[in-house]
Amino acid sequence: MNDRVLIRVEGAVAHVVLNRADKHNGMDFPMLDAMLAAQKKMRRNRQVRAIILSGDGPSFCSGLDFKTAMSQPVRTLLRATQLLWPFANQFQRWSVGWRKVGVPVIAVVQGNCFGAGLQLALGADIRICRPDAKLSLLEAKWGLVPDMGGIALLRELVPIDVAKELTFTGRVISGQEAHALGLVTHLSDDPMAHAQQLAAEIATRSPDSVAAGKFLLQQAWRAGDYLALRAERLWQRRVMGRANQRIALAREQARSKAGVGSEPQLKAFKSRQL
Repeated sequence: MNDRVLIRVEGAVAHVVLNRADKHNGMDFPMLDAMLAAQKKMRRNRQVRAIILSGDGPSFCSGLDFKTAMSQPVRTLLRATQLLWPFANQFQRWSVGWRKVGVPVIAVVQGNCFGAGLQLALGADIRICRPDAKLSLLEAKWGLVPDMGGIALLRELVPIDVAKELTFTGRVISGQEAHALGLVTHLSDDPMAHAQQLAAEIATRSPDSVAAGKFLLQQAWRAGDYLALRAERLWQRRVMGRANQRIALAREQARSKAGVGSEPQLKAFKSRQL
């Protein structure tokens, strides 16, 4: 990896940070390579329970750095030949690669989230956004179409007419409007604190069931009933009776015997378990 993307692990939570604040985290080729390397590293990590994906500085990611790309015509042309690949290319894996990581990925969105930045955020499982953030599928401005995995991901979030309007116009919308459209999961004035709280909650659950739940939903969401029900059976068999499922079951049984129900009771119970 290079220094375009940094990884910091705090307990069970990994922070993956775009590190080009002076350019509003505009994506250049070194950042693309570093993001793919970060995904690979996170796929191999068995200790992390959640990932928070964020951008250093004022913006999450302002999209592809066209100025830098155009200053390197040979390198850009060689990268563009990936459009001929019969499988997902590196640009598409920038976003969809996070779908293969077996822990929840939470994107923290502030400032500009344009083009490649929005498509990266769509690759996360959950998006927490400042109300005043600015989001756009900006490719129309350059006479292009979204091609970094965003369309495949967008299908799960908005109706086709909304996706078409955003693609046709390249209009910049606020975080508040993005939330109303379903592009982001939560609005928060402090999205990082919100993400940390959510990651801490997820970390208390069985890592097997969380990973299986993520992959199950991704497989079943747009599948027909037959395939969706088949996926349920397959993923349930993979977690049922395993060590982490037995731990979760024992924990809940202990809570039930202790009479844990209300929030004060739950806090008292947790304090006794530490």
